[in-house]
Amino acid sequence: MNEDAIQQAATRLVAAGALGRSVMLRKLFDYLLERSMAGSPPKETEVALAVFGDSLRFNTPQDASVRVYVHRLRLKLTEYYAGPGADEPVKLDIPKGEYRLIVRLESDGRAEGPEAAAVATRRWAPRPWMWLVALLAVFVLNVGLWAVVAGHPGGELAQERRAAPWASLLNNRKPTTVVIGDYYIFGDIDRPRQVDRLLREYNINSPIDLDDYRMAHPDVQQRYVDLDLYYLPVSSAFALKDLMPILAPTARDRDQIHIALASDVSPEMLRRTNIVYVGYLSGLGILRDAVFAGSRFTVGETYDVLIDQAAQKRYASQEGGPNQADEQQRDLGYFASFPGPNGNRIVILAGTRDMGVTQMAEEAVNLAALSAMHKASGNADAFEALYEVQGVRRSNFGGKLLVAAPLKADRIWSEQRPVLQFPKG
Repeated sequence: MNEDAIQQAATRLVAAGALGRSVMLRKLFDYLLERSMAGSPPKETEVALAVFGDSLRFNTPQDASVRVYVHRLRLKLTEYYAGPGADEPVKLDIPKGEYRLIVRLESDGRAEGPEAAAVATRRWAPRPWMWLVALLAVFVLNVGLWAVVAGHPGGELAQERRAAPWASLLNNRKPTTVVIGDYYIFGDIDRPRQVDRLLREYNINSPIDLDDYRMAHPDVQQRYVDLDLYYLPVSSAFALKDLMPILAPTARDRDQIHIALASDVSPEMLRRTNIVYVGYLSGLGILRDAVFAGSRFTVGETYDVLIDQAAQKRYASQEGGPNQADEQQRDLGYFASFPGPNGNRIVILAGTRDMGVTQMAEEAVNLAALSAMHKASGNADAFEALYEVQGVRRSNFGGKLLVAAPLKADRIWSEQRPVLQFPKG
């Protein structure tokens, strides 16, 4: 394989954001690419010293850090070539148990050439009676599939799938990515090779932010380390349970759904796929500008507060405050639907905290709630809704629609939209 082709494949992969924002993953990829193209795959100890340097006091039998990072890199490559990079003729891969990059070609494993085609034709030439059998089989298969779909639990949501906004999303022939809002955490090392604490800082949201912070604060430069760790709100799991029968009523449909973390979403994904976001408002990541560009709401001093600029009202969640054992609290749930930049669809199911996220997932699969939101927004193609949610701790008891309104869709993807300022918390 031409080295230029390999380098071009690597360049496209990096430019598409397939490696996410992990500095260590990018450094590992570059190192393996360099050594593989030179024909000298490295040993595990060499990877540790070249990529991690002094951040690891490496001891192969006890330390699995290199293997963990290589495994994560292999998953990133697999996800990219199963999604945005599916059409690329040259695909990079890491064989299991090895520390090198190899090339997979689209033609691998396929017979090529006129002789192979002739053999295949002779082998499978159909007899006349086979056509009748095939037609009967197709008929029986279709009847069976319709019976399965009709009897599937997701069949109960047929009306919801025909309602706004799901109809436009499910019928536009675009792949769908379910995006989960995630949060970056890093380690604090107080003792040699021992991570004593996991930290979450609102102004450190990626390995790049962590590198910048370490450069500005030399006193923690040797203590704060990137572990490539993220956490998800627990409400995301409950929300997905409600959503999947809408998005994927059959096993075949489920194979077409991709899952991504908000921290890994690239502009290319926003252009190529439908997006269904599930999570906190503070975890929107790259989606924040699009969501709030055409909204009547702005974020207050924290993401627990939303300000309705049109009505001059301030809405605040209580769930983010001090934890009162069994005291009923108020949270906010947010729903939005608007066209993407390339004929795709973006749907947002968010909350200021867990109760809001869970409630919005329930409203999103409720025909009456969907109809009420859409009608209150004037049946707009792009609309948003704000809910008040009551509950205790993470358990939601019910929600009330506060505001539903059309979004200013022309501002969402406009280059002339104002620069938005967001709080850190």
